[in-house]
Amino acid sequence: MALRIRKGDLVQVVAGVDRGKQGRVLAVDRERGKVRVEKVRMQKRHLKPGRKALKTGGVLEQEGFIDLSNVMLVDPESKRPSRVRVEVERDERRRVLARSGKPAPEPA
Repeated sequence: MALRIRKGDLVQVVAGVDRGKQGRVLAVDRERGKVRVEKVRMQKRHLKPGRKALKTGGVLEQEGFIDLSNVMLVDPESKRPSRVRVEVERDERRRVLARSGKPAPEPA
């Protein structure tokens, strides 16, 4: 399976409650086909005192995972979402944006 979305890519959510939001990919779970995008699908975790980094306890907000099919890579020129295809040249794989036909930028 060709991984078209990588950690550090700028993506846009195209389906779901957070549709239209753009953000960087924080994590990719290849086995489950899910990604974690900054400021998308924010979830609250209630922690007891002494847990994790919070000594006093409290409410921690963090991003949740969303399905890989609900995000698309953002074309840096037009700032619009684009499908990605993988082309192979001389045993070298590279990602190409379907909207513009140009190579996808390397993740930051």
